[in-house]
Amino acid sequence: MEERKKERERLIFVLCGAGGSRVGETLGIEVDKHVSPDFLTISIKQKVHHGRVEQRLKTANGLRQTDLHPAIGALLKEFVGDRKTGFLFCTRRGTPLSPTNIIRRHLHKALQQLQYVNPFTGTHKAGSHAFRRFRNTYLRNYTDCPEGLYKYWMGHAGKDMSDLYDKIKEDVAFRRKWAEQCGFGFELPSAVPNVPKSVEKTEVQKSV
Repeated sequence: MEERKKERERLIFVLCGAGGSRVGETLGIEVDKHVSPDFLTISIKQKVHHGRVEQRLKTANGLRQTDLHPAIGALLKEFVGDRKTGFLFCTRRGTPLSPTNIIRRHLHKALQQLQYVNPFTGTHKAGSHAFRRFRNTYLRNYTDCPEGLYKYWMGHAGKDMSDLYDKIKEDVAFRRKWAEQCGFGFELPSAVPNVPKSVEKTEVQKSV
């Protein structure tokens, strides 16, 4: 992923790709409500749609927790800085960002600079599920992630695996072990994202 002028948007893309969350779900994350103290687990409980918070997710199984690789958790921790409350990604006024603006103003521009060509449309544009599809494909085809855990992280139904599925939900140590073992499938930027302008910034160089 190339260096982006907007460090905030870059981390949004990193989290979506490394955790498999939808853009709207990622923008609905609140620091004090949905991020674990060690920054290794994110609870997906709400989403942002047209700039407004919605408590309902796309499916019932969308209510879940995603566990992050330690390298991603480190990026997240540096980005949050001293903040204790509020939306993880927000405007200077503290209001949630618009998923549409993130996609049109930042994702599409980044893809154009990368000379990406969508095989279905022939343009440089990709939809809001591009990162989620990447995570889904990566876990299924390039890791040994247990099926029950893969389904839980992605918010898929457990179907006939309900007992195992429920145990996985409660076994945080097991989930985090696999989060580190599976990795995330792409190179991280060399510079840690800056804290938003509404908060004191800290520049940290991170090599992963």
